[in-house]
Amino acid sequence: MSSLFGAISVSASGMSAERTRAEVLVENIANANTTRTAEGGPYRRRDVVFETQPVEGSFSSLLSANMGQGSANGVGVGDIVQDTSEPDRRYMPGHPDADKDGYVAFPKINPAEDMVDLLGASRSYQANVSAISAVKDMIQRSIDLFR
Repeated sequence: MSSLFGAISVSASGMSAERTRAEVLVENIANANTTRTAEGGPYRRRDVVFETQPVEGSFSSLLSANMGQGSANGVGVGDIVQDTSEPDRRYMPGHPDADKDGYVAFPKINPAEDMVDLLGASRSYQANVSAISAVKDMIQRSIDLFR
C-alpha cells in the first residue's frame, strides 16, 4: 500500500506545480496591457519551469530511501523565469507612457497563447485529480478485501 500512497504524493506534487503555473499564466493575462510597473517599464511575461523533485514527507518514502530502494519522484517548480526580450512598441502619442517619439512599450504577451497554456494547466490538474481518485478507489477496494 505504500506505493499507492506514493502515487498520491506524486499526483499531489503535480497538482501543486500546475496550480503555480496557472497563477503565473493568469498574472500574465491580467498584465497584458500594463505599460508601467514599480520596477519601471512594462510588465515582463513570466514562465514556470518544472523540475523533478523527490516526494518527501511520508514515513514509507523515507524508509525506502534509507534502505536503498529509492523514492518516488514528483514534479515541482524549479524556477519562474522572466522574459528578457524587448517589449512591443506601439505608436500611441497621446498615451501617458509614450516616449519622445510617441511610442509606448507594451509587454510581449499573447493572451490567446496564455489561455491555451492555461487550459493545458487545467487539464493537467484534472488528470492528477483523476489519478488520486483512482488510487483512492484502489485503497478502498483493498480495505474491503480484508473485511
